[in-house]
Amino acid sequence: MDKTDERLIAALRHDARASLSDLALQLNLSRTTVRARIERLQSRGEILGFTVVMKADVLRDPVRGLMLIGIEGRGASRITRQLQGMPEVRAIHSTNGRWDLIVELGTETLEDLDKALARIRNLDGVQTSETNLLLSTKKET
Repeated sequence: MDKTDERLIAALRHDARASLSDLALQLNLSRTTVRARIERLQSRGEILGFTVVMKADVLRDPVRGLMLIGIEGRGASRITRQLQGMPEVRAIHSTNGRWDLIVELGTETLEDLDKALARIRNLDGVQTSETNLLLSTKKET
């Protein structure tokens, strides 16, 4: 991927519905070049797809947080399976260092978040945790 591809991807991230003509004008390229680059990025798996972000998606989780979890012993797989079944869990990340998992949570209220945190802390094998509320999002892809 070269600088032109990176500029093209940045333009698509800004407006994935931009026409090939608009992208070509913005990037100072021909329409044919823009189309060929997009097709090449898709065929190589660099661009996996295009999506729509709806207002309801953004408003869905007024309260969001990251929960860092330390797991006792070898229970990470079991705890991950249990977390996957919780409706408040948006994503589960394995990591290195002090914490074993980072869990993204989203709820309607602080009370709902508190209940979800309590359920997670009570899972057998969760040894320690730390939670940070997300106050605002400066960039999201």
